[in-house]
Amino acid sequence: MVQSKYYRGVLIIAIFISSFTACATKVSRVEVDTVTDLSGRWNDTDSRLVSEEMVKDALTRPWVDEFRERRGEKPTVIVGRVTNRSHEHINVQTFIKDLERGLINSGRVSFVAAKGEREQIRSERIDQAQHALPETAKGPGKEIGADYMMIGTINTIPDESGGTKAMFYQVDLEMVDMANNRKVWIGQKKIKKIIEKKKLKLF
Repeated sequence: MVQSKYYRGVLIIAIFISSFTACATKVSRVEVDTVTDLSGRWNDTDSRLVSEEMVKDALTRPWVDEFRERRGEKPTVIVGRVTNRSHEHINVQTFIKDLERGLINSGRVSFVAAKGEREQIRSERIDQAQHALPETAKGPGKEIGADYMMIGTINTIPDESGGTKAMFYQVDLEMVDMANNRKVWIGQKKIKKIIEKKKLKLF
């Protein structure tokens, strides 16, 4: 009888906790540029702020003006591979798109489609050659090659003790001359986050 009352009490507490958790759920809509950091992991805010700072630094370095003086036009840039070497699953494509947007909208450089996008466009040209009016079809051999490619890596170093965790992020980006593999710019951004796990007190 005592054991039965014990299990019944445990069941009641479990139902109470479950009901409390369900009732505590709240969803709020916020502006997309609002800084949010719920888990301490890499998020959209990190992607946006890092890309903005890195693009700004890259475009204020001498390589841009040196190219324009030498060639009389803006350099053409493409973003290549950004490798995720961190301990987390990071959507690098979102970060790459943030970089592309910053570079294009700056007006300082020209931009060409990435490899996967070019393949799709080339397929469309083939389709146009077969089905479009000759005067409107876009033929091959007129693509503009990139002068520079931006590549990089994302690394992390985690450190944890007790209920406190420190996460260190390091983003390294490089701008490489496509003609001779010369690196004309190297940028680095570091982020350090402290995540403290608070114990839930039920009673």
